[in-house]
Amino acid sequence: MNTLTIDNRADRMVVTLQRPQQRNAINAEMVSELHQVCALLEDTPKPLLISGSGDHFAGGADIAELRERGRDEALAGVNRNLFDRVAGLPMPTVAAVSGFALGGGAELSYACDIRVATDTAVFGNPEPGLGIMAAAGASYRLQELVGTSIAKQVLLAGRNLDAAAALRCGLVISVVPPGEHVAAAHDIVDRINRSAPLALRLSKLIADAPGSHPFADDIAQAVLFESRDKHDRMTAFLEKKK
Repeated sequence: MNTLTIDNRADRMVVTLQRPQQRNAINAEMVSELHQVCALLEDTPKPLLISGSGDHFAGGADIAELRERGRDEALAGVNRNLFDRVAGLPMPTVAAVSGFALGGGAELSYACDIRVATDTAVFGNPEPGLGIMAAAGASYRLQELVGTSIAKQVLLAGRNLDAAAALRCGLVISVVPPGEHVAAAHDIVDRINRSAPLALRLSKLIADAPGSHPFADDIAQAVLFESRDKHDRMTAFLEKKK
């Protein structure tokens, strides 16, 4: 890996974007390497924690590369396909955000299930100022996260969300001092890992499914009711209560 640092632990995958001199701008090589990470997590599901090296999460896509892309590259959905794949990973994902999460960097964070931020964090999608749109997930994912009104303020009016605004609108779970975001994200993954893996996988799958799906809920619950993990966990709870 040239653009990522990977710490593949037994209970989580820790990925750090490693282009600090470019504010971790997402280029084609990073996209390719993140696809490799996704393949590993699809094969061996575990939570993902992703952060950026240096002061920033990711300052956007690589503008020099974007300038040379044409219609065919846009129709291929290069970044969108990656971020959709991140969003579809089987286990929960956590983004630890400091500094800039702009453009494609913001969209990568939106693709994660949970975001924790430092008070230096800034989320934004300035793509229209460069003659393009936020087309790697922000147009449909951001309004699900913060609501249509705030999403349009970001996507159309060029509003940036600082850490306080991101916390108020529910984009981030918490705001911590600079340098503490990765540890805070690990704490979240620790809490996630205390739950039953199959229950987490099915909960995420059902939560991400569009529309109302009561029968799918019933079927997923039926699978969990028959699991050994459910029986053992409930037995331990009842015995502890005694």
